[in-house]
Amino acid sequence: MTTNTIRTRTQKVVAGLTLAAAIASPGTTRADESAWDKTFQKSEQVEHRKVTFKNRYGITLAADVYQPKNTTGKLAAIAISGPFGAVKEQASGLYAQTMAERGFITLAFDPSYTGESGGEPRHVASPDINTEDFSAAVDYLGLQPSVDRERIGIIGICGWGGMALSAAAVDKRIKAVATSTMYDMSRLMSKGYNDKMTRAERTKALEQLSQQRWMDAEKGKPELGPTHNELKGGEPRFMVEYADYYKKRERGFHPRAINSNSSWTLTNPLSFMNLPLLTYVAEISPRPLLLIHGENAHSRYFSQTAYEAAAEPKELVIIKGANHVDLYDQVDVIPFAKLAEFFAKNLK
Repeated sequence: MTTNTIRTRTQKVVAGLTLAAAIASPGTTRADESAWDKTFQKSEQVEHRKVTFKNRYGITLAADVYQPKNTTGKLAAIAISGPFGAVKEQASGLYAQTMAERGFITLAFDPSYTGESGGEPRHVASPDINTEDFSAAVDYLGLQPSVDRERIGIIGICGWGGMALSAAAVDKRIKAVATSTMYDMSRLMSKGYNDKMTRAERTKALEQLSQQRWMDAEKGKPELGPTHNELKGGEPRFMVEYADYYKKRERGFHPRAINSNSSWTLTNPLSFMNLPLLTYVAEISPRPLLLIHGENAHSRYFSQTAYEAAAEPKELVIIKGANHVDLYDQVDVIPFAKLAEFFAKNLK
């Protein structure tokens, strides 16, 4: 088998495993503090600032903090990230700003190796390190004089929903966790959509990914996969919906987001295919869990099975008529009132 054949087959494997995956383009330079670089309008009800902090692996994470104006005393706080590979200027920032309007100090962060956060090589995700990123955000929030460190929760969107559940299971400082339009990326990459990957297909995928490591080692750097969301016609409806969000400048396009214009490394699935995220989801209990998903989302089964595996107290909210990406940016669809009620009740 030739090198080009292996590369082509590996690209196809990665594309199939990570249809919804996204990261930020290389570079960790912080955007101009005075420039509003988000995909949503700035609220006059909250103060915004850019911050950085390190995770326990020494990687510098970049984040945006949103704080309600004219407040005194210590407030409850929420750390937010996702969708998988998207940047903080997209959905997570919208969630953070909106929840700050409802009285919480919030932080939307770029995960390690993506966006304005540090870490080399670029274009990489990790079930371990990205779970740690949530705990590092809790570290940062808990050190702020305006935050009550006993009242910190987290929200994970899309693929970062699985990371959020993993973080909440292990980090008992997280007092409440919510997910929106959740993906379990380890399940997706190891079993395919709807768990349809056969043992033979998995073995073949791992063989091709293993061969890709030789090519990366010879080059001295990891090779990127094909650009995401470049539609050619005939794609599943959910892929069209992804492209509608990530490719349209009037909606969700951002130059640092891979689903807008870049790609993961070809070997990115390896860790996710070997390290399941939700093994200990039941250990979130007795702390509360809220799972939110769209009725018509192709990914709905991720939330349903996570709900079944979790222990009480737990709640699954299905948004009638909503698809997967509606919960990225449609403010009349995202149940912000429910999220505010959940965290107000459980971060007190």
